Amino acid sequence: MLLSVSGLRTRFEVDEGELWPVNGVSFAVAAGETLGLVGESGSGKSMVALSIMDLVPSPGRVVAGEVAFEGLDLLSLGGAAKRRMRGGGIGMVFQDPAVSLNPVYRIGDQIADVVRLHRGLGKAEARRETVHLLGDLGIQEPEKRARAYPFELSGGMRQRAQIAVAVAGRPKLLIADEPTTALDATVQAEICDLLKYIQGEFGMSILLISHDLAMVTDVADRIMVMYAGRIVEIGHWTAISREPRHPYTKGLMGAIPHLGAGSGRPLESIPGTVPDLADLPTGCSFHPRCPEAGDDCQAALPRLEDVGDRLCACFRVGRSK
Repeated sequence: MLLSVSGLRTRFEVDEGELWPVNGVSFAVAAGETLGLVGESGSGKSMVALSIMDLVPSPGRVVAGEVAFEGLDLLSLGGAAKRRMRGGGIGMVFQDPAVSLNPVYRIGDQIADVVRLHRGLGKAEARRETVHLLGDLGIQEPEKRARAYPFELSGGMRQRAQIAVAVAGRPKLLIADEPTTALDATVQAEICDLLKYIQGEFGMSILLISHDLAMVTDVADRIMVMYAGRIVEIGHWTAISREPRHPYTKGLMGAIPHLGAGSGRPLESIPGTVPDLADLPTGCSFHPRCPEAGDDCQAALPRLEDVGDRLCACFRVGRSK
């Protein structure tokens, strides 16, 4: 496996007590694979990405688990090795390009810096590679856009520019955290197509993080569903789309609007909200919102186990023999 995460736990010590936004998360990403990570806001998805990259903001920190990239333990790397890995081995697209892009540097300079650092190219060659990459990623007039500042670009172009920064070092893994947030539907579709292009053209693996299950099923090979800091279901996108097994995954699938579903048909919704990490319910964290919950769901925490064609953490889903 290209990336292997095992027993990852990230803790925040705050006035309310200890919070665990990532609590025993394990998964793997194969070479050339796109793995989608989905869940509502507050489920811990972005914190998984930040934990992998060792970018968890204070007062949080990774306290347990392993993150292996091509067999190398990322959590044990020193500062210089860690900086080489960020951008060279693993690239990351953050949620808001207006924040992640440096507002006082031209787009082309930000991309060229990554090219020079991680690919060892000279200044002139890095500049040519920058313009070529911008054009490759669908930005019109790439030479002109390379001279622009982030505020001079539209939201969709800023996102493409941020993706260019993330892939400029030719990493083997791209982590894309909510890459279509705050974009209109047309631009969202363009960004999804761009991710597919990158995966095919550069052969990168992608960890795609989103609350939009419909978008993820259109891009990912496998889907991983997260709730309250834990993974509750992992499977191939066709299996999960056809037959979601965990009640939370069923709720997410039911909330997807479908064209031609019938006039006046109300959208389904999951009752309640994601629980406060400072006050998680006992047993399965989803049981207060779950239509299938029983007494056993309140008494114990179900483990993520093999149920045949996927992994699932639910007492109502039969285990493989």
